[in-house]
Amino acid sequence: MKLSLLALTLCALGGAAQAAMVDRPVIYEIDGEPFEGRLVYDDGVSAPRPGLLMVPDWMGVTENATAQARLVAADKYVILVADMYGQSIRPSNAQEAGAAAGAVRADRALMRKRAQAAVAVLQAQASQVALDASQLGAIGFCFGGGAILELARSGAALKGFVSFHGNLDTPDPTDAQNIKAPVLVLHGANDPSVPPAQVDAFVDEMKAAKTDWQLVSYGGAVHSFTNPQANVPGRNQYHPLVAARAYRAMNDLFDEVFAVP
Repeated sequence: MKLSLLALTLCALGGAAQAAMVDRPVIYEIDGEPFEGRLVYDDGVSAPRPGLLMVPDWMGVTENATAQARLVAADKYVILVADMYGQSIRPSNAQEAGAAAGAVRADRALMRKRAQAAVAVLQAQASQVALDASQLGAIGFCFGGGAILELARSGAALKGFVSFHGNLDTPDPTDAQNIKAPVLVLHGANDPSVPPAQVDAFVDEMKAAKTDWQLVSYGGAVHSFTNPQANVPGRNQYHPLVAARAYRAMNDLFDEVFAVP
């Protein structure tokens, strides 16, 4: 059963893992402070391909996050795993992650600024790798899903935004009027971290902004449903079948927005 579910996930992501996958650090600065993300791509692909900014969950730039980036990237995308905390902040447990994520979530202007800076870093990689800098999107997981939505609300000129089991709240819902591209929210219907009232408020926000948006609510899924390490039943739990469906939905959106007219 585990093998078949893994195969399903790989199929949803567009193919098996590539032998020439590159995963290397990218150090950059924001306001003089060092940050360190990871650039992930298949070096066996010579044609320029779209790029995705990926904001990971509250643990930040970890081996688990880069493994997830490799799975998503396959031979379809160049991915920059963004550092939202700074090079010196690497949470080692939930308490430290909560403090780091909480500090960024409490300052949405800072969150947006760091995500926007990471987009610029991703664009700059086109001089070094086979990346089409005109075809960029953004994805995020949990804390990162909320960050990606804030990036969209900031008016970032990307082609699409995808949030996996992310927070949906925002201090000023009218900022949704700034969204310039399709938004896809992939949500666990039983997620206690994103209660129905927050979902309803997000739906109202999107309707009022008259933007291009979708919300897919997966029955039986809770928070962190794409994370193989999540194992807290009823709260944070991996759901491989839903994860595969969600990755397919992500690829469907990006296939549409990255299509050459």
